[in-house]
Amino acid sequence: MELHEYRRFDGLGLAALIRRGEVSREEVFDAACAAIEADNPRLGAVVRTRFERAHTESRAVPPDAPFAGVPTLTKDLLMAIAGEPLAFGSAALADWRPGEDSTLVTRLRQAGFAILGQTATPELGLMGITEPRAFPHPVNPWGPDRSPGGSSGGAAAAVAGGLVPLAMAGDGGGSIRIPASYCGLFGLKPSRGRVPLGPQHAEVWQGAVVEHAVTRSVRDSAALLDATNGMDAGGPYPLPHEEGFLAALERPPGRLRVAVSLGEPLSRALGTVLDPEVRQAVEGAARRLEALGHDVDWADPPVDGAALGNSYLTLYLGHLAADLAWIARETGVPVSRLAIEPSTRALGRLGRWLPARDYELAKRDWNSAARAMGSFHRRYDVLVMPVAAAPAPRRGELYPTKAREHLMRLLAIPGAARLALKAGLIERLTRDALARTPFTQLANLTGQPAMSLPLHVTPEGLPVGVQALGAMGDERRLLALAAQMEIDTPWTQRLPLGDRSG
Repeated sequence: MELHEYRRFDGLGLAALIRRGEVSREEVFDAACAAIEADNPRLGAVVRTRFERAHTESRAVPPDAPFAGVPTLTKDLLMAIAGEPLAFGSAALADWRPGEDSTLVTRLRQAGFAILGQTATPELGLMGITEPRAFPHPVNPWGPDRSPGGSSGGAAAAVAGGLVPLAMAGDGGGSIRIPASYCGLFGLKPSRGRVPLGPQHAEVWQGAVVEHAVTRSVRDSAALLDATNGMDAGGPYPLPHEEGFLAALERPPGRLRVAVSLGEPLSRALGTVLDPEVRQAVEGAARRLEALGHDVDWADPPVDGAALGNSYLTLYLGHLAADLAWIARETGVPVSRLAIEPSTRALGRLGRWLPARDYELAKRDWNSAARAMGSFHRRYDVLVMPVAAAPAPRRGELYPTKAREHLMRLLAIPGAARLALKAGLIERLTRDALARTPFTQLANLTGQPAMSLPLHVTPEGLPVGVQALGAMGDERRLLALAAQMEIDTPWTQRLPLGDRSG
């Protein structure tokens, strides 16, 4: 199977070829390995490979598995493979190996995937860019000077660059949807708890984090959710396995009540400046939805963006402090000596001094937003908004400067972190961290499903995604709408899938 042939198909397309005997699993496997070996030195998407073990594992996959023989990549964060490195994008965990597979990895194997390696992520998944000091920085295939975003930047670069048809990803504040937007892919964040994080974790970031994938096609995303959803033993959410996500694509979503917003309640307090191309993408999506027969109304989400941003950062800091304590315990290295980036260390100090009261109050803000959005979705089936305020940033543009890192080191002075919190540093960090991407955290805090649709490309040739949010648990309706939009705007035809000539 030549590379240009391999890159023509999504995951279900490759699985169908294998089942029909038009190609063998070995031919698909070899093509994927060849694509990674040929293009990853340029893309920097894959941080480690496991070709030999994946080949051995693929021999045991039953031929009727939905993705039997389809290659994929997991993320170097949370997605544990027993006995193999999982660094979380950090030098501090470079030699750490989990003792058992994560539930998601087990279900990927049962679905027939060949897991060829792990993709790049920022240290501990903390940034909306993927520029870890311990690993190469992935390149956006749409422009070598552009970032693929984060924290699933390596996954998005791998799929947009044609290494694999879909790659596993995670989303705690937009980390599936932001890279999908920057790289012209489809990215679904399922409802809270839909995909389990066990057995190593119950909740991550107080339930904000959900794992799924970035894909070229809607149907791959839907079929993957069919295979991986549902609680595992001891999980915190009573969500049994459900079916019908792929089947939902077989019929139109019906006439939907669609609210469209430029997201001003979420961005106003952060000083966000919306790029004209993003506005054009959202307005164009509104026109397309009207043309498809949906009832479209301009309406903002009824939430306090400033309170949401601050509460999100509060939980983020507290969780980071706990993460660093966990890393110290796992590695036997004191927190003060961990090989972590200066910004990570500084944020961890802030989290260490957060009062438990503030942490709990922040979580209550999540509930207020969730209730408000629950009422909103009684009037509207779908909310359409930007994913990010601008197309993909340049590589290095958003990483903390040396001057900023120097200032953050001052938090090591005894008492400095506590004083900084009292002086309102969380509000400043919220503006710095979220001004470019203020629109995605809402769905993580409320738990509702959300997706990025690759509907627009700028005159400079950069993709811009448009976000759509549904009511809690309403993935089927979102996926049906996405399939309808995919037919209307066949985005896979314009992906920069590496060398198409073979």
